[in-house]
Amino acid sequence: MTIYPLNTGNFKLDGGAMFGVVPKSLWSRTNPADSNNMCDWTMRSLLIEDGDRLILIDTGIGDKQSEKFFSYYFLSDQNSLKPNLNQLGFGIDDITDVFLTHLHFDHCGGAIQWNKDRTGFEPVFKNATYWSTENHWKWATEPNPREKASFLKENILPIEESGQLQFINRNGDYTSNVFNNFDVLFVDGHTESMMIPHIHFKGKTIAFMADLLPSTGHIPLPYVMGYDTRPLLTLTEKEKFLKTAANNDLVLFLEHDIINECATVTNTDRGVRLSETHKFSDLF
Repeated sequence: MTIYPLNTGNFKLDGGAMFGVVPKSLWSRTNPADSNNMCDWTMRSLLIEDGDRLILIDTGIGDKQSEKFFSYYFLSDQNSLKPNLNQLGFGIDDITDVFLTHLHFDHCGGAIQWNKDRTGFEPVFKNATYWSTENHWKWATEPNPREKASFLKENILPIEESGQLQFINRNGDYTSNVFNNFDVLFVDGHTESMMIPHIHFKGKTIAFMADLLPSTGHIPLPYVMGYDTRPLLTLTEKEKFLKTAANNDLVLFLEHDIINECATVTNTDRGVRLSETHKFSDLF
């Protein structure tokens, strides 16, 4: 097995939305904001090469939305997934599996593109199986008013229409052996049935954090995003996860932290706190 981190672009989001009830005087210590209160974030994916499988976890935002849409998020390098794949010696047709942690636009937008005559949409990865879970798919295709702006039908419905969609069975909160050395933790605070991959690699376990822990700045328990649909549940899920991560020396792969690719955490008298940050290449 070989694992490659991929950057799919950078963007900005409102700092208050990203840190919920925590005052700016506190969260700005780790995530400084610009004059519009916007903080810098990234969108990382992981590519796993394992035998005949080439598994891509999340796809970033893509490039098919309008200029007006992109202007809200101050995107840069938003279409860097394909060239970064090419630099590793892979093409989009080599991807066998696209694993979508959840269907918010910054996680799945790069999975779908305009067709050639721009009359409709089609999967970017034509030879891949697209993986979601049934609970979340129903949640995303029948969206609540709070999340409707994050679940864009052009990112979601073409996956099913293509015949490439498959569901991972949720039986409890943890599903083992989804792929070789690849398990999944399900969490429901950010959105229904978000999937947190746990990849067992070179004697360590890598947890792909998606939006359970967007950055190292979100490690303290009260630092919960305003985007979360069930913030008190996120708090409980995060506390349980962080204790497990500290006790088992998990490597946290951070999808949105623009500075830190990976982190480890440790138990302290103030609860679980950041231990160290790392580049993925320094660990593996």
